[in-house]
Amino acid sequence: MIVSFDQFQIDTEKFELRKAGESVPVEPQVFELIVYLAHNRDRVIGHEELFEKIWNGRIVSQSTLTSRINAARAAIGDDGGRQALIKTVPRKGYRFVGQVKAGQSPASTSPSGPVPAIRQDIQFCQSKDGTHIAYASSGAGPLIVKAANWMSHLEFELNGPVWGHWLAAISERHRLVRYDGRGNGLSARHVEDLSVAAMVADLEAVVASIGAQRFTLFAIGQGCATAITYAARHPDKVARLILYGGYSRGWRARGDLKEIAWRSALGTLIDEGWARGATAFRQIFTSLFMPGGSPEQMDWYNELQLMTAEPAMARRLHDAFGDLDVSETMKKVAVPTLVLHARNDVICPFDAGLAIAAGIPGARFVPLESVNHILLEDEPAFARFVAEMNAFASNSKEVRLVSSR
Repeated sequence: MIVSFDQFQIDTEKFELRKAGESVPVEPQVFELIVYLAHNRDRVIGHEELFEKIWNGRIVSQSTLTSRINAARAAIGDDGGRQALIKTVPRKGYRFVGQVKAGQSPASTSPSGPVPAIRQDIQFCQSKDGTHIAYASSGAGPLIVKAANWMSHLEFELNGPVWGHWLAAISERHRLVRYDGRGNGLSARHVEDLSVAAMVADLEAVVASIGAQRFTLFAIGQGCATAITYAARHPDKVARLILYGGYSRGWRARGDLKEIAWRSALGTLIDEGWARGATAFRQIFTSLFMPGGSPEQMDWYNELQLMTAEPAMARRLHDAFGDLDVSETMKKVAVPTLVLHARNDVICPFDAGLAIAAGIPGARFVPLESVNHILLEDEPAFARFVAEMNAFASNSKEVRLVSSR
């Protein structure tokens, strides 16, 4: 959807604010605030409604709301004095008063444009500590629940050039339920507890919310620690466990001094580069996750980093994942398990995948020939991954390779 006013355009599909065709940098939460006000321009939006819709019901101060309103005004060339686009209604709230024209984006209307591969429904639940967790459901068939991994955004990643083919491939034969982890995406952004226990509680909340009785549990990267702990705790719920590109011990817990040194340096770059929105830093980060990515994929993943988490939270998550250790817990997993790992993965060592497969009783290990942590749509490793997942999830002994889309 394209929303136009004054010299500006809001593209809700690309999560982009443009002025005279040029992209305008804007924080994700400020973007959401502008979109919500513009979509509800026919009425005054009260403070409580904004707290509910933009902050997911979290308690925030009036000064925080005022700060975000000021940032929204600044992004669209307005200010508190003129109030030409966002008007303050004393003791009532705010109203968008600009002349708005709404229409479909070119990608949605052009016959030759991309057609969305899948559709999803987004809902919210509360974790044990009251944290709001956003989850999405797509596809139909046997249920696969995906544990959250870092740098996700349920809306932004749907049909995108990096995660879109993953979601489409899984949703083609299954009902896929995935969620944004705490501190990420559409879930609560400001949280204190980043422990594995808290993240397992988030997964438990999602499973309870959808009423799942038994399902295949899937995880990527750091999400594998959450999935391992959940599977050990709930063997009655988990029919099968699929772990890709994961680790049981974080980068600091593994004890490799060279790895600790460069990961610590990466943390410093998060502090300096992420906070300033420096593209050069984000490109370094992106290159670690998918060195074989195209310029389009690289640019998209650079943008995802800004969309998914605020700088301080990104650093806290980076550090928290370094300390996690479920190496003892995985010995208690008693469900059929498939472990897959890219042989030349830079961000997560191949040996970490081998350690998971060796540590979970009876686990099967499948090496994939790739340099990418996030497998790309056109590489044979992704076709192998989909074939192995489909065969394992359906309890079939026959692995059918599927061609790239």
